[in-house]
Amino acid sequence: MGRAFEFRKARKMKRWSAMSKAFTRIGKDIVMAVKEGGPDPDSNSRLRAVIQNAKSVNMPKDNVERAIKRASDKSLGDYKEVLFEGYAPHGIAILVETATDNNTRTVANVRSYFNKCNGNMGTSGSVEFMFDHTCNFRIPAEGLDPEEIELELIDFGAEEVFIDDDGILIYGPFESFGALQKELENREIEILSSGFERIPQVTKALTEEEAADVEKLLEKLEEDDDVQNVYHSMQE
Repeated sequence: MGRAFEFRKARKMKRWSAMSKAFTRIGKDIVMAVKEGGPDPDSNSRLRAVIQNAKSVNMPKDNVERAIKRASDKSLGDYKEVLFEGYAPHGIAILVETATDNNTRTVANVRSYFNKCNGNMGTSGSVEFMFDHTCNFRIPAEGLDPEEIELELIDFGAEEVFIDDDGILIYGPFESFGALQKELENREIEILSSGFERIPQVTKALTEEEAADVEKLLEKLEEDDDVQNVYHSMQE
């Protein structure tokens, strides 16, 4: 198996965010998708993807519809996606993806977490190059052969296909998201969920005590409402 498989396996072993946090993230994704491409999922591929993700975490349909309606309100402010980079203690690279309607607040909060946990905020580009930006799709495993799927989708950007407990997972470069989504839809293959991940090119093993130092920073970041995802180079 490749790095995407190992990365996914390691992340599944970690605790997942509370359901309310997942709903908050998806609510912001809906706002950004609607602002970008309108409220009709049939003509807005990004919104279709977010709605699929909402279903995968059992977000009530009423919540989704309310979020779309609210996002269509011209008076509602937009969220800006901002990436923060830095180092946790013991040389662990950190990437923080945020969606914020107040960048000043978010910058101040993220910097304070790094400072309080003996980390260092980095400049733009100081850490991002250490991670591969990937897209992924989860489809049902029943009736489908992963090897055949990989061969059929390789021309559309698929680089790694494997089975886990949740179905068949397809990984490709960030830039291949649209092509892969369109081809899966053309083949009428159900997309259970989709998204983006940043996979560290190299990971670093730490002692239990050192890992605890890093976890303190990760927890503070993950608890912030403006934070969508946190990635790191610590071996898990």
